[in-house]
Amino acid sequence: MDQTVEKTTDYSSKDYLAKVDAYWRAADYLSVGQLYLKDNPLLKRTLKASDVKVHPIGHWGTIAGQNFIYAHLNRVINKYNLNMFYIEGPGHGGQVMVSNSYLDGSYTETYPKITQDESGMQKLFKQFSFPGGVASHADPKTPGSIHEGGELGYSILHGAGAILDNPGLISAVVVGDGESETGPLATSWQVNKFINPITDGTVLPILNLNGFKISNPTILSRESHEELEDYFKGLGWDPHFVEGDDPAKMHPLMAKTLDAVVEEIAAIRKNAKDNNDTTRPAWPMIVFRAPKGWGGPKEWDGEPIEGSFRAHQIPIPVDQLHMEHADDLVAWLKSYKPDELFDENGDLKPEIKEIIPKGQHRMAMNPVTNGGALTKDLILPNIQDYALDNTEHGGAMAQDMTELGKYIRDVVKLNDKNKNFRGFGPDETLSNRLNSVFEATKRQWLEPINEPNDALLAPNGRIIDSMLSEHMDEGLLEAYTLTGRHGFFASYESFLRVVDSMLTQHFKWLRNAHEEAEWRRDVPSLNIIASSTAFQQDHNGYSHQDPGVITHLAEKKTKYIREYLPADANTLIATFDKVLQSRQVINLIVASKHPRPQWFTMAEAKQLVKNGLSIIDWASTDDGVEPDVVFAAAGSEPTLESLAAISILHDRLPDLKVRFVNVVDLLRLKKDDPRGLSDKEFDMYFTKDKPVIFAYHGYDDLIKDIFFDRHNHNLHVHGYREEGDITTPFDMRVRNGLDRFDIAKEAILDAPAFTEKGAEVVQEMDDEIQKHNVFIREEGTDLPEVDDWEWKPLK
Repeated sequence: MDQTVEKTTDYSSKDYLAKVDAYWRAADYLSVGQLYLKDNPLLKRTLKASDVKVHPIGHWGTIAGQNFIYAHLNRVINKYNLNMFYIEGPGHGGQVMVSNSYLDGSYTETYPKITQDESGMQKLFKQFSFPGGVASHADPKTPGSIHEGGELGYSILHGAGAILDNPGLISAVVVGDGESETGPLATSWQVNKFINPITDGTVLPILNLNGFKISNPTILSRESHEELEDYFKGLGWDPHFVEGDDPAKMHPLMAKTLDAVVEEIAAIRKNAKDNNDTTRPAWPMIVFRAPKGWGGPKEWDGEPIEGSFRAHQIPIPVDQLHMEHADDLVAWLKSYKPDELFDENGDLKPEIKEIIPKGQHRMAMNPVTNGGALTKDLILPNIQDYALDNTEHGGAMAQDMTELGKYIRDVVKLNDKNKNFRGFGPDETLSNRLNSVFEATKRQWLEPINEPNDALLAPNGRIIDSMLSEHMDEGLLEAYTLTGRHGFFASYESFLRVVDSMLTQHFKWLRNAHEEAEWRRDVPSLNIIASSTAFQQDHNGYSHQDPGVITHLAEKKTKYIREYLPADANTLIATFDKVLQSRQVINLIVASKHPRPQWFTMAEAKQLVKNGLSIIDWASTDDGVEPDVVFAAAGSEPTLESLAAISILHDRLPDLKVRFVNVVDLLRLKKDDPRGLSDKEFDMYFTKDKPVIFAYHGYDDLIKDIFFDRHNHNLHVHGYREEGDITTPFDMRVRNGLDRFDIAKEAILDAPAFTEKGAEVVQEMDDEIQKHNVFIREEGTDLPEVDDWEWKPLK
């Protein structure tokens, strides 16, 4: 920050603060107008029913406090030449960012039809919470936003993810009263343990305590000043307080506080840089206490509005069909003295305009809020350098995630200068076998490090996984990608369900940004690795068995979703290389971390990833003619068990013509996916009527839904059927019917020409399953013929 800019301006003078107050009133006027009006924006004539919306929808309670904060943030941006942007944590307060971006001109630059005059103001008012218009929260269509306010709890995480590797950036994060009570937000205060004062920017949380949520008081608002001070100091913050309800006193108090906070940030950063001091500082934060519905109606029908929960949404009952109290709405709007704020044409008066930041200093035009425009492609290594020699299919053993770790290690090294690649996870990077990554970096951690008890911690690192919170780690990655950088989030498969709704909200952001905000540039994709999977949890048991994130994401608009189930290390590396080059999608990769046979050469893996699926000739016996049965597999254990079943059948019933299809890019099978196979292509792989034995890593229903839209309904899915326990890896497959014996048996029973001659084999499969059940309960491990099984060429 440059404190030498415009030295002649007294930013604390009564005159300057009077202009800040006028700006605040203008923002409030626009915000109320957006709630109620669709015409007559400057009240130049008597308000009539057709000027008012039929159904005013939106929220008032947090608006005035946020507009006050926004006005004062503009002031310190001017005074200190700050690089700052705004995150609106309170839900459904969308007027704030719309009103302020309209006042500073950025809304008109983004949407030229919304002009800065009476006509443009009328369009601005009508579109809010209106069919074909804009949402009541700050969504992708709102300039300056990287944060969707529909679901609460992630504002600080998004602010923190944005400032990682952005040392000059301040994210001003307004935390809502109700939002402060959510689990993710309560955890988010710990982000200060991961922010490096030299290499990262600054999160400035502003806790907006207006006292109430929808119909109840909020917990933190009922705590005393002293309790809150102790609480935030205990979390490692330096709290500053702005409390009151009299604007005449609040303006100078807010100005003085923000000056102190900005100068404190500058001092922290200067000390860190000058002395190479990466000790975790006590970053400043602000507790802002002002009434809910500040400046609006004081009471209605004998009950308080301002300072109560009743200010939360629409404070007074006026709409197009109920105009009895229209005079009260007009009085409310005129209390902001619009004649002092806007000229005859509806434009903001010049003396107020002059205090608004210019160009990219406007928070709504900060470049990071359209991160796709800042994105630099990653420098990626050559995947051939990591290829396992799998010319003898199934002959080598390796751990897929271990091999991927070597590739990620070198992505970190190659992009060290650009500092635009990070990994995140809840204390599972080592557990998920990405050990090699730590040859290139350490975990970023600003708390004390006590070696040798601690390991792999440093104030500056490319991995953040030392916080056992899926919400925190995934939320940091969301903002990191939305501001134009690349990364991944690795977690145990079952506990990805913790962030189901976060993934949904991010999908909605990507979809809306791409389809409804053409001015937004596509951002790097959100890359999720699900490891420690349902079929190999070993001692962890039933609680750790849930592959449902696959189904959850597949239900979304699949234009923005990719689901990859690589069966070996080469395919996993080729998949990861592809997703790091993708934009504007969520990539889910389901990967094994345990020792597995390795199946595909790198050339085969590349082709699998490129096409999404392939007929595997070395595991098929149909010789290019119509098969008796089609085996399909998606996932590492499904591939292993399918190949073992094919081996059994080839040995016992050599005349059975088998086609084996390996599926990596699962959603290519969906007919309604933009990349989906045509019916003709689908039939080429799966035929129109032959039995398909589909071994699948997830719940059966998704595969059944996919085939429902296709010609071939002769489908038999073997997936996860919600059967689990603390048991052996192979028993997990037996319990869910995903084992080689059940699969081989199914193939015989569903291939009519072989049912009779295969009766003895069916009995043998039943006997093997019974033998397995007895053996594991006596020995505590799987059958030797299962553990020691090896693939033998069919031809």
